[in-house]
Amino acid sequence: MCLFIFNMEILYEDNHIIIVNKSPKEIVQGDKTGDQPLLDMVKDYLREKYHKPGNVFCGVVHRLDRPTSGVVVFAKTSKALTRLNEMFKKGEIDKTYWAIVKDLPPRDEDTLVHYLIKNQKNNKSVAYDTEKPRSKKAVLHYKLVGRSQKYYLLEVKLETGRHHQIRCQLAKIGLPIRGDLKYGAPRSNPDGSISLHARNISFVHPVSKKIINITAPVPDDPLWNAFEI
Repeated sequence: MCLFIFNMEILYEDNHIIIVNKSPKEIVQGDKTGDQPLLDMVKDYLREKYHKPGNVFCGVVHRLDRPTSGVVVFAKTSKALTRLNEMFKKGEIDKTYWAIVKDLPPRDEDTLVHYLIKNQKNNKSVAYDTEKPRSKKAVLHYKLVGRSQKYYLLEVKLETGRHHQIRCQLAKIGLPIRGDLKYGAPRSNPDGSISLHARNISFVHPVSKKIINITAPVPDDPLWNAFEI
């Protein structure tokens, strides 16, 4: 059950973790913009809810690009943070993304394998079909799961976690994500977002060992609503 509080959509919380549905406008951690990050919002919420004076522990487990929406997991204890970090490194956390693209994919489902090189200066990755010096192998699986009058909805699962991986690999096969000017979309979305949503996350709880399976509602706008999801 979702809970809206402190301008956040909280999808799940227990003694060790808290899971939030990030909006496209939010940053997970502070950056040069000086905008309030989601991390600080979660800390404020925990401080007030549990009447904790001073600093509150809250660890960033993983990140989403600012224009991307969806599931973000934070650790409320150092034990959970250490274990979740290790689980991410080992690929023991299953994440599903949804992406809206303009053109019909070449196949209804496929596996993409590319070699990515990150350009630090423009914060962009370039995908190559063959291995290059300094490149990192990137593997994802996509499946066509929805259609509207103008767009197509893809479900994406990652095998690797590279910089801008979904954005870069889909653009490489001629399917830039709607609104993603950096990777070839013809125009931006009105709110500055890109139509990429971290839809679901599933993992074994780092402490209780129960299965956690959380789905984040998509942004409430006509584009997403056109798919009747």
